[in-house]
Amino acid sequence: MEVDGRHLVAQWAYDTHAVLARFHLWLEDVEVARAQPDEVSRHAFTPPGITRSLAMTAAATALGTRLFGHFGEGRGQDKVTYNQVKKAADAVSAYATSEGLWHLTRALPENHALMVSLGEGLMPKAGETPEMGANPLLGFGRVYARPEVARIVDRAVRRLLNDRGWHFDDFRANLRQRGITVWGAAVDTLENTSRFAEGQDIGPMSVLHVFDTPLRVTRPYEAYMGCLTVPRRVVAEAAERSRLLDFRTPRADVLAMIEQSYPGVARGNVHVWTLRGKSRQLRLGPLWDEWRALGVHLVEDGWRAPSGIPVFADSGTYAPTFLVGSWRADDGATHVFLCDGYAASAEAMQAASLAEVLDVDATMAPFSSTFAGPIDEEDRLMRLAPEAPDFADRVAAITGARPADDGRIARLVESIHDARAAEIPLGRRVLRADDLLPDKGWRVLAAIGYIGDDPYTGAPGVERLADDRYRVTTGLATRDARSRVTFTVRLLDGLEGSRQVWSPLLVRFLTGTDYQRLPAKISYSGRIRNELQTMFSTALDHDGDRIRVCFDRIDERVVPAAGKDALRRALAWYREHHPTWFGWLELA
Repeated sequence: MEVDGRHLVAQWAYDTHAVLARFHLWLEDVEVARAQPDEVSRHAFTPPGITRSLAMTAAATALGTRLFGHFGEGRGQDKVTYNQVKKAADAVSAYATSEGLWHLTRALPENHALMVSLGEGLMPKAGETPEMGANPLLGFGRVYARPEVARIVDRAVRRLLNDRGWHFDDFRANLRQRGITVWGAAVDTLENTSRFAEGQDIGPMSVLHVFDTPLRVTRPYEAYMGCLTVPRRVVAEAAERSRLLDFRTPRADVLAMIEQSYPGVARGNVHVWTLRGKSRQLRLGPLWDEWRALGVHLVEDGWRAPSGIPVFADSGTYAPTFLVGSWRADDGATHVFLCDGYAASAEAMQAASLAEVLDVDATMAPFSSTFAGPIDEEDRLMRLAPEAPDFADRVAAITGARPADDGRIARLVESIHDARAAEIPLGRRVLRADDLLPDKGWRVLAAIGYIGDDPYTGAPGVERLADDRYRVTTGLATRDARSRVTFTVRLLDGLEGSRQVWSPLLVRFLTGTDYQRLPAKISYSGRIRNELQTMFSTALDHDGDRIRVCFDRIDERVVPAAGKDALRRALAWYREHHPTWFGWLELA
């Protein structure tokens, strides 16, 4: 290795030492491929050391999940086993990201905090039942900062959640008066969990977006969003012609602006990515028909992206955003790629925030978490006012059902109220990322850990070099700057010894580890507190600095009764034998 290479490795090792030490990793090599002459950290709002540590956290999450997340063990299994594999994978990925954030934020400026403003985890994933989606993931209100700062922000978050008269502006003003800066984050620690559980080598990734402001989302919120992402050039062309182009624009008009923006492009070379599959026929069928009638190409499983890697359309709404734009094929023909349809809330916001990073325009429309009809119908339903006396009649007029189904009306009312409580803007024509962020000059840093190969960027997944040596690729992106960073790391404890490094203590207790034989460490207090908030947030009550665990609120479809009993015994043992370290813990 040349001197410059050694200096690069030394710099990364120094800046990311907290994350490397936490996961018992030795950094052997770093390769950086930039889309611009200088490094991403010069364009990011985060300090260079924090930027590199976020990249390393994404890499550690990708590596640990691939090695210890039960990759492929759900293939061919019954539904219960399959869902357990998915939850196990989510547990490892969430734990790795959470631990990485906890350790890297020790180096935050003294008055700064990082808060997960939007993410899956405080409820089942949109439209899924608890056994399918109540996975241990990061969720709203998780705060990472120096202890004294974290306590102040935690108190403000609890008031935001519990005081209906306190809103986002009050929350932010209160912290600003104290001189505290809060960064927000939107997290999906394991994108394409089903593909991971089935052992698919293409698609799984870990996604972490950090913003220089908390998101304007004031309650745990999980639903769907309608999404349309097109090249910014197309929207600019529409504006020049005094045409409005967004999610609600008829697709024939969208195509007309594409043809104006890219003269001579063949309609068969306009590639429209949407979610596909029989289960989505009712929701997306009319949209598919609209695009097909225009003669464009609806992207199907197996279509090869310019990277040469086949894409998939059964999941993964975030990653295709990186391909939105145009390219010229070997035969000289122009191709255009765009994304349409819907996504879950965290993925939708993450993809929309890439409009600040990529040359794209992204618009969204709030949907409910259980929508069953076509997306244009859902868009209109979520604009209604439940308090209106003719609400039921309006629902019936939109859905064509008379009288409207009482159950559907109740679910719709609940969804609208949930969105309002979370301060999601309703009633607007469309939403943009700006509408969920309080400052118009907001900035974002995207860190992506590639577990599997990514067809949209060509980034490779985790590569095994030896039993204890691996190559892991991370993507970093912010305004005007992108890079791909490839780490070569060695597991200091070997493959089997490293299993415990990525395994949450609580998972080990649930699966029968004898906690009384483990060495008692003061660090276990912080780890267990962190794991409870990451994995069992719905079962926790907060009273000042104390946390009460309410076991009756842990769904037995998520954690069986035997597991809950094992968890209770372990927590009770630590509370009894180490009362000084665990004085914050109460068991209900």
